[in-house]
Amino acid sequence: MALSQRESHICSSDLVTDLLLWRKWHGGFIVLVSATTFWFLFERAGYNLLSFVANVLLLLVVILFLWAKSALLLNRPLPPLPDLEISEASVLKAADALRVWINYTLSIARDIAIGRNLKCLLQVAIVLWVISFVGNLVNFLTLLYIVVLLSLSAPVLYHKYQHHIDEKLCMTHRVIQMQYRRIDESLLKKILRSSNKDKKTQ
Repeated sequence: MALSQRESHICSSDLVTDLLLWRKWHGGFIVLVSATTFWFLFERAGYNLLSFVANVLLLLVVILFLWAKSALLLNRPLPPLPDLEISEASVLKAADALRVWINYTLSIARDIAIGRNLKCLLQVAIVLWVISFVGNLVNFLTLLYIVVLLSLSAPVLYHKYQHHIDEKLCMTHRVIQMQYRRIDESLLKKILRSSNKDKKTQ
């Protein structure tokens, strides 16, 4: 049982790798065309997500109903539907992954609130500010479409130009670390000065 789960995990990771690196170009092409179609329908054509889902489900139900009726009349096989149920193992796996993320978020909040971790506070503040800034520029659907485009293009470019990208990333990381240390030191100096002034006034 454990071996089959491991094999399925390896198989799924290989499929994702093939998709992101365009080893099987038709898979990447289908994802790209589907994402572009959805983005165009909801962002440019003004289609509503709820009405789109309802119309697709209605069309699917009508097709399956007519297929089943015609199969009985013409002595043809019924529609090949799989078992439409979610297994307990998949629910437990999803809940376990969600629990890990929730516990990680709560541990960060505890470090900031109780541990008074200034470095963690600055990192969270920068990430939230970036999310807020990007959210003001584009809406969620366009951002999701950009993420799909980047996930289909960035791994291929990184695989092709890995050496040059790694060099640039190392240089950028060093510069960011130096700037972060300067900001951290200046903030600590300001905090120490204000605490010393408070002590002197008392």
